[in-house]
Formats: sequence, C-alpha cells, structure tokens
Amino acid sequence: MAHIPDGVLSAPVLVAGAAVSLAGCAHALRRLDEERIPEVAILSAVFFVASLVHFPVGPTSVHLILNGLTGILLGWAAFPAIAVALLLQAVLFGFGGLVVLGANIMNMAVPAVLCGYLFQAVAGDGANRQRVLWGAGLAGGIGVLITALMVAAVLALSGKEFIAAAKLVVVAHLPVALIEAAFSVAVIGLLSRVKPSLLGFRA
Repeated sequence: MAHIPDGVLSAPVLVAGAAVSLAGCAHALRRLDEERIPEVAILSAVFFVASLVHFPVGPTSVHLILNGLTGILLGWAAFPAIAVALLLQAVLFGFGGLVVLGANIMNMAVPAVLCGYLFQAVAGDGANRQRVLWGAGLAGGIGVLITALMVAAVLALSGKEFIAAAKLVVVAHLPVALIEAAFSVAVIGLLSRVKPSLLGFRA
C-alpha cells in the first residue's frame, strides 16, 4: 500500500512530494562519489525486488520496504536508489503511478535518510556490537513506521474519504516494521563482522 496510484492525491500534495523528491535526489547526487554508484545500484535492485513481495494482512496486503536498511547503507544516496526502483516498478508493473511518483519517493526516501542518521547516532563508531544491532533494529522498524505515517498523512491531506484508508495503512504496516527490524539486525550484524567498512566502521 506504500505505492500510491495516480488519481488519489490532491494537486498540492503532488507538488510538495515532487519538490521534496527532486531536492533530495539533487542533493544526494551532488554528494555521491563515483565509486559508490555500484553500491547504490545494488541497493536499488534489492529495494526493487523486496517491494514486489506482497503478503496479506487482514483486508489488504503489504510488502517489504527495506528503506531503513537502505538508509543505513546509503544515507542520502537512498533518494536516487529508491527513485530508480519506484520508476521501474511503475513503468514495468504498474505499482504506483507516474504522476504520483514524487510523493511515493518522498514517503520512502525521507524516512531512509532519517534512519541513516539514527543508525549513526546509536551505533557510534561501531566498537560496541550491541549498539550496532540496536541501531539496525531501530532503523529497520522505524523506517517502515515513518513511511506508513507519511503515506497516511498524504492520503488524509488529499480528502476526508481517504482517512479510513490512511488508518488502515498504519495498522497494516506494524507487522512489516517488526519483520524489517529483525531483518535489518541480521543483515547489519553480518556486515559489521565481514565488511564493517560498508557501515563506515574501521575494519
């Protein structure tokens, strides 16, 4: 449900989403080093595949987002990684609209960047493994929750008729947040052992 289709959001919300996403992508691309482009491409592919895995929750269905994990590994570069994945999903599979693409990017990339900073604050220099794992779990879960809240907010701002759907989005993503918290702990725990430089830690 994080992929909002065309024809749902109001014009002011669409403009705000597009503006935030363009600004975020421009800022990220200015900071992006050439040697990190393959890493961004791999995370974009992982995000693309993970978002295609849907499973039912009550009357609706949800999918993995992995924006918290993407933010941990890419920081601001999560913006272009998520933008490319969402564009391909919209064009190839019709998941989410093209007009609403900016809002969808905003809803997933902004939490990713915030989770990157959250992980850095909790994990510190990586010397304390418990703090690294706590940071990974918090970022993985909170990334999903912020995305659900942002999706709910843009729906609610687009009309009272979407308020019920907005509430459902938040509730349906609670189990996804738990799953992604556990998954992020597993992935970051492994990377901190075998490739700590990917997390900005000393080897």
